[in-house]
Amino acid sequence: MRDLLLQAAGAVAILGALVHAVIGERRVFTRARIEPPRLRLLIWLVWQAFTLAWIACGVLLFAAPWMGSEPARHWIVATLVPVFAFAAFANAFASRGRHFGWMILGAVVGMAVAGY
Repeated sequence: MRDLLLQAAGAVAILGALVHAVIGERRVFTRARIEPPRLRLLIWLVWQAFTLAWIACGVLLFAAPWMGSEPARHWIVATLVPVFAFAAFANAFASRGRHFGWMILGAVVGMAVAGY
């Protein structure tokens, strides 16, 4: 059961990252007027860097049970839980709870802790 929870946390992280990328492209960057163009490029690159980082973190969570190493599992979960927890808190705080992202990030944290 622990393995399934950890793999579910990874899958939700990957899915959330992909939704983040698609919504960013369709709803944020098509509507936003960001000047100068170099600043727009920088913001887009940072946005997609978060997407890539969450996918990579999700892959690590998903693969941790297959590594056959309790220390690897420990360090993956111990490193990524604070990252996702901070992102969830920051999202909830900045949006005053109106953005659904904090719930997805919180679900990743809960499943990763339960699968630890």
